[in-house]
Amino acid sequence: MARAAFFDMDLTLLRVNSGSRWIKYQRRRGEISWPMLVRSGFWLFQYQLSVLNMESVAAKLATDMAGDAESEMRDKVGEFYRTELRDTISPIAREALERHREQGDSIVLLTSATPYVAEPLADELLIPHVLCTRLAVENGRFSGALLPPTCYGVGKVHHAERFAEAHGIDLAQSVFYTDSYSDLPMLLRVGHPVAVNPDGRLVRYARRRGWPILNW
Repeated sequence: MARAAFFDMDLTLLRVNSGSRWIKYQRRRGEISWPMLVRSGFWLFQYQLSVLNMESVAAKLATDMAGDAESEMRDKVGEFYRTELRDTISPIAREALERHREQGDSIVLLTSATPYVAEPLADELLIPHVLCTRLAVENGRFSGALLPPTCYGVGKVHHAERFAEAHGIDLAQSVFYTDSYSDLPMLLRVGHPVAVNPDGRLVRYARRRGWPILNW
């Protein structure tokens, strides 16, 4: 069977957290209220501690977007990517991607983000496969629902296993690069877990397990 190299996005391929950058971007444009700013900051804090209930948060955000045009979101986030994220791609991550290409591995972006930010990054880095959190769209507008499951925690395992089955991938021979302890289910699912710029909990866990710890 074939191998895959799965890459997380924030603080792995990117040297920043796209969520916090998005909040600041909206704030500068006057598109986010102070109450929402505080709530978003609290969610980011929970995410950094790997205690965030992502299903609940994603469902709430999807509901708030009900009726909005998908094309407008794609254009807006595309501009955000070009101005705020493109220059934060890790040069070492680029080298890792090239190395896996040379080895013939399938390259996969595996992220809890939506396709509106994940796909521009994948296009930039020539990553052919994107597994991410997707929102339901009806007649070009967001319906207010998610396409389950959210690509977070055990949800990443779900999406990776479906991908592996469809593409003849042996997860026991595959690698996953990530910074977050919240990705522990996926790290345990592959044969070659790698901690990249890891948060405190992942550093401790990776050291106990003898996993590689990289600084990108």
